[in-house]
Amino acid sequence: MMNAAFAELGLDWRYLALPVPPERFAETVRALAGSGYRAANVTIPHKVAALELAGELSDAARAIGAVNTLTLDEGGGIAGDNTDAAGLLDALGEPPPATALVLGAGGAARAAIWALAEAGARVTVWNRTPGRARALAEELGVGAAERPGQAEVLVNATSVGLRPHDSLDGLPLVDARVVVDLVYGDVPTPFARWAEERGARLVDGLEVLVRQGARSLTLWTGREAPVDVMRRALVQGASSTSAQV
Repeated sequence: MMNAAFAELGLDWRYLALPVPPERFAETVRALAGSGYRAANVTIPHKVAALELAGELSDAARAIGAVNTLTLDEGGGIAGDNTDAAGLLDALGEPPPATALVLGAGGAARAAIWALAEAGARVTVWNRTPGRARALAEELGVGAAERPGQAEVLVNATSVGLRPHDSLDGLPLVDARVVVDLVYGDVPTPFARWAEERGARLVDGLEVLVRQGARSLTLWTGREAPVDVMRRALVQGASSTSAQV
């Protein structure tokens, strides 16, 4: 996806995957600029470590408590941002919803809750462990409910769908106009199948990933991201992509 975008923009950049164990994360990131790297995306389990490492943080990264995008300078400076939130809103499009229900209380849920609340939605969070939902809701200034009601947008920020035979049993599948599934992979997830059966508009995890990546690319290059090119490249490679969140 990123390499297709660089080629489209005529940039002599290359995007590489660097598997890094947690105990080597800080020293690896500090060495990137000296090795010719300009920037990096960060995924689980390093998003909180990236927050702590960055010397400069965007408002979104600070509020969400996680970083997925790093910008590096030759002098050793590290700037941290979070495009998970803005990417979700870009994938949803206009107008922003009036109400939203977010399932989950992890890092993906934090970004979704903050983004939707910032957009003006009345957000409710649900988690299998009610105490976690209440704690997160209090921290981010939204509501929590053990038996939530109807919402315009339903966001799956749980791990359901990471495994082929995951069940939706026990989840509050409320009547929603739009269903967002942050899990993605090479086969439709249980949430995606349920949304399509209900006739809801589905925003799948691949589209959210495209939009997150586009935001990161624009931060790094100052250029408008070629979203259509990125989407085509991602869809073509989806058959070799393992489910993630």
